[in-house]
Amino acid sequence: MPTISVEQKLIEKLLKKHGHRHDIPKLAEQLPLLGTDIDRCDDEILDIEIFPNRPDLLSGETLSRAIRNFIHLQDSNPDLEIKHGEIAMAVDSELEHIRPIILGAVVRGIDLAKLDISADDFIKSLMDHQEKLHFALGRGRKRASIGVHDLSKLAPPFTVKAVSGDTKFIPLAMTEAMTINDILQQHPKGVDYAHLVEDFEKFPIIVDANDNVLSFPPIINGDHTTVTSTTKDFFIDVTGWDFRSCEASLMLIAIQLQELGGTIESVEVTNCHGMTQHYPNGSSVKHELPIKMLNGLLGSELSDEAITNAINRMGGKFISRDGDSITINMPRWRFDILHPVDLVEDIAIGHGYEDLGEDIPRSPMTAKPRDDANLLRRVRDSMQGLGMMQIQSLTLSNDDDQFNLVRLNGVGEVTRITNPITIDHTLLRQYLLPGLLRLLSTNRHHDLPQSVYEVGTVVRGHKNSSRLAFLIAERSGGFAAIRGRIQAFLRDLGATEYEISPLPENEGPWLAGRAAKVVVNGNHIGCFGEIDPHVAELFELNVPMNGAEFSLQEIAKSIPDPV
Repeated sequence: MPTISVEQKLIEKLLKKHGHRHDIPKLAEQLPLLGTDIDRCDDEILDIEIFPNRPDLLSGETLSRAIRNFIHLQDSNPDLEIKHGEIAMAVDSELEHIRPIILGAVVRGIDLAKLDISADDFIKSLMDHQEKLHFALGRGRKRASIGVHDLSKLAPPFTVKAVSGDTKFIPLAMTEAMTINDILQQHPKGVDYAHLVEDFEKFPIIVDANDNVLSFPPIINGDHTTVTSTTKDFFIDVTGWDFRSCEASLMLIAIQLQELGGTIESVEVTNCHGMTQHYPNGSSVKHELPIKMLNGLLGSELSDEAITNAINRMGGKFISRDGDSITINMPRWRFDILHPVDLVEDIAIGHGYEDLGEDIPRSPMTAKPRDDANLLRRVRDSMQGLGMMQIQSLTLSNDDDQFNLVRLNGVGEVTRITNPITIDHTLLRQYLLPGLLRLLSTNRHHDLPQSVYEVGTVVRGHKNSSRLAFLIAERSGGFAAIRGRIQAFLRDLGATEYEISPLPENEGPWLAGRAAKVVVNGNHIGCFGEIDPHVAELFELNVPMNGAEFSLQEIAKSIPDPV
C-alpha cells in the first residue's frame, strides 16, 4: 500500500483556508475510518498508509479535501468547479493503435506565497503525487501516464501525433537533443519504461503550435516545459489505454492544484476518432442504490437524514428516495466506486460501523469441523511444542524466490499473475520454505535462535493444496538437531513406522549430504535438512539454518488420526 508523508503545516493551512481547525488527536482517531492507517502523527509530519481502494487520498491536498467532509462535516460538493477554456488539443488518427486515450486540463493562478509554501516542497509534492498515481491508477504508466508542464513556456493549440524513432527533442534533465530511439536506450526514464512502447514503429508525442515537443508519453517530458518555482499556470496531459484511469488521474492532479488556489480550465480535445469534447468533466456521477441491498448488508434501516449525513462525510450527495432505490451523486474522481455495494460500504463508513445496531444470527449456527481440522490442530500443537512461532506470509511470490534461488522446480503449471504491479509478486507460490527464508532475511538484526513455521496454501497446477514448513536459525544446529525435531514431529502425529533416506545433491536448498526425505507407508510426505550456505547467502543470511517442508495432504493420507 502506498504511503504519503504530509507536513502538518500544509494540512493546517488548507483547513484554515476553509474555516476549519487542524486537530491532530481528532485526525489520529478518525482518519483510519476513512480508509487509511497512520504510521506517524506529530507536530511536524503526518505519515499515512493509504488503502489501495482510495487513490483519491494520495496527496496532502486531496486528503485535506476529504478531511473537511469526513471530520469537519463540511457540506460536500461532488461536482468539480471548472471554467470553460479556449485551449484545444487535436489527436492524430494514427494514435488509435499507439496510445488512444489523450486528455488535458489547464490550472491557472497558483500563488504559493499566499499559502507560505516553499516552491521546493510544492514541486516535490506534485511529483510524488504523480508517481503514486502512476502506481495506483496507471499500473506503471501503462493504463495512464501524467505530464505536468509550465503553460507560460508553451504555445497552444496542441497536437498529438505519431512520429518515427529518429525524431529529436531535448528530454527532461538533458541539455542536448536526443532521438526517441536514443531516449529509449540511454535516458534513465527511457530505459525504465521502454517496454511500454516496444515493437512500435511510431511513437506518440505532444507538440505545441511552434512544433516544440511537450511530451513523449508515457516516457518523458520535454525539458523546456519543466515546472519551476516561478510557474503559476499549468498544462496537464494524461495519456493511456484505460479511460477511467486517465480521467481520474487528470482530475486528481487538477484538484491538487485547485486546493492550492488554482482555477481549473477545460481543454477542448478532438480524439483520434474525430470526436470533440471538453476535459475534465466536472459533473458528478449519478448512482442508483437498491434499498433492499442497503438494508440487507447493513442489517438495519437508515433514515434519509442518516444516509444524507453518511454519504456527505464520504464526499457524495444524497439526492432522493424513489420507490425501491435511492439516488446518490458521487465525485467522478472516485475511481473505486464500481458497484452499488461500494456505496453501501461508503454509507457504513460515513455512518460509523459501531453505530449500525445489534442483531442475532438468523440461520442455524451448528456446524461440524472440516476434515482436515484435527490434522491442522495436531500439526500446530506439535510445532508450538517444539518452540516455534507461527507466521503467515504472502501467497504471492516470484520465480527467483520460489525456484531459482532455492534450486526447486515447479510442480505442474505455475499460476502467474497477468498484470503484476511489482516484480516481487508475479505468481502464486508452490513452496512455503522460500517465504520463511525471506522472513528471516528481513529479521536478521534480531537475536538467535529464531524458529518459525507456517501452515499455508500453495497452488500447483492451478489447484490449492496445504503444506507445512519450518525454519530454524541457530548457531549450534546441525543435521542431528533437525533429524531429532523431525522424529519428534512424526511421533506427535502418531507415525510409528517411517523411512528417512538421503536426498540427491542440489535438489532443493539443502546442503549436500545433509538432507533427507521422509516416506510413510510408501508415500513421500516431505523433506528436511540443513540449508546450503550458498543458498543462505542469496537471502543475505550468514547463520547455520535447518528446516523442512511437508505436504499435509500426503500426511493425512499416510498417517491415520490416532484419536
